[in-house]
Amino acid sequence: MTEPTITQLEPMPGDWRRALAVVAHPDDLEYGCSAAIASWTDEGREVAYVLATRGEAGIDTLAPAECAPLREREQRASAAVVGVSEVEFLDHRDGVVEYGTALRRDIAAAIRRHRPELVITMNHRDTWGGVAWNTPDHVAVGRATLDAAADAGNRWIFPELTEQGLAPWNGVRW
Repeated sequence: MTEPTITQLEPMPGDWRRALAVVAHPDDLEYGCSAAIASWTDEGREVAYVLATRGEAGIDTLAPAECAPLREREQRASAAVVGVSEVEFLDHRDGVVEYGTALRRDIAAAIRRHRPELVITMNHRDTWGGVAWNTPDHVAVGRATLDAAADAGNRWIFPELTEQGLAPWNGVRW
């Protein structure tokens, strides 16, 4: 068996003030980057969370109507621990999130609302390093987030957002 190739990542830029983390489910950020988020909020940076779902299909032994409020409470509590007070849920259905204009519009609206310089999302690739399959929800949300970062700055894409008072935002740098 061959050893996986390890790629050294470039250091994160430090000249930003606001970030928006967009993921599919409660607990995605805790498995991914909550330690980094805690250090950023400790440094005085603002970070907000946007979750596509409430994770209602995430616990086999709990019915979705019971699971969603539990996972939402857990997400809000864990966000507070790392210094994040703004947590939004887009209410797409857990397990069947679809990439498309509805998801892109919802994420672009969140980007326009929060006006981040940095957008954080999950792995949008089909696999985790070629070792394990990624979930369709992660792929859809990750890819839609990448597109929505550009959509948010274009007044001609989703003009209804401008009509709702959400001015275009093209300040996402990373």
